[in-house]
Amino acid sequence: MHKIFIDGSAGTTGLRIRERLSSRKDIELLILPEELRKDTSARAEMLNKSDISFLCLPDQAAVEAVSLIDDPDTVVIDTSTAHRTADGWTYGMPELTGLREQLTTASRIANPGCHASGFIALVRPLVELGILDKGVQLACCSLTGYSGGGKKMIADYEAEGRDKLLDAPRVYALSQSHKHLPEMKLVCGLDKEPVFSPIVASYYSGMEVCVSLTRQDISRDGFSASLSDIQAAYRDYYKSGLIHYDDSVEGGFISAAAYSGRDDMAVAAFGNDDRITLISRFDNLGKGASGAAIQNMNIRLGLDESTGLVI
Repeated sequence: MHKIFIDGSAGTTGLRIRERLSSRKDIELLILPEELRKDTSARAEMLNKSDISFLCLPDQAAVEAVSLIDDPDTVVIDTSTAHRTADGWTYGMPELTGLREQLTTASRIANPGCHASGFIALVRPLVELGILDKGVQLACCSLTGYSGGGKKMIADYEAEGRDKLLDAPRVYALSQSHKHLPEMKLVCGLDKEPVFSPIVASYYSGMEVCVSLTRQDISRDGFSASLSDIQAAYRDYYKSGLIHYDDSVEGGFISAAAYSGRDDMAVAAFGNDDRITLISRFDNLGKGASGAAIQNMNIRLGLDESTGLVI
């Protein structure tokens, strides 16, 4: 039976991982008593005792946790930002070309960021297939439920007598220095980081990432792609894994909460040949965090990747 440890199990990502794994009979969850949860020596013992450890920690704490591991057989799945662009770490998005094979033997796995997952799922295939040039300057808008902000934001949104400004969506990361930007650029193979506008709204979970394209973005040197070309590219690219094509709408609207509570992701393309909107929908705590981490664990253990997940 595989031994699994969650370092940082009190946060939203760690809690969801623990919830998904708690009923499984094929693994043993290593759990520290509450009073030892932040004890370095106790954590080190569990990290080295585990077959796979999930790090659900702030960046610096995740780096420290890795330094505590002496056992070469311990596999780490880090859900923080710390290692997503680091050498020696495998990016945990198996639907992308070549990564599934790497994940089957990887000892250091960097779990994708939530906003980044939706952007990369939309853009990477188009760059890879030559539909988008790597020098393109993209704009991305991403809507998330407030659970993506962690315990403090959840408390703020669920507090009695909360600030009325929280009733409406709020744009943040206004300095264009969001922590997901380096990963979005690198994994997509882009020369430039996108112009990125994340928005948090008053609902618990669910994410909707939108990327806008014009004919100019997909036309060059006699080459021109159409809306139907992009739709066909997604359908062909995402034939396996937890990402799939779904262009269903709800009365002319697409809700960011459509995939709340689930661990898969839908991608789609809308518009016309002159103006195209790419949209991914998923749960920021599911395929955007905990669900992706468990998918990576399943692959690393040689199991069906959807084991224990809600699809």
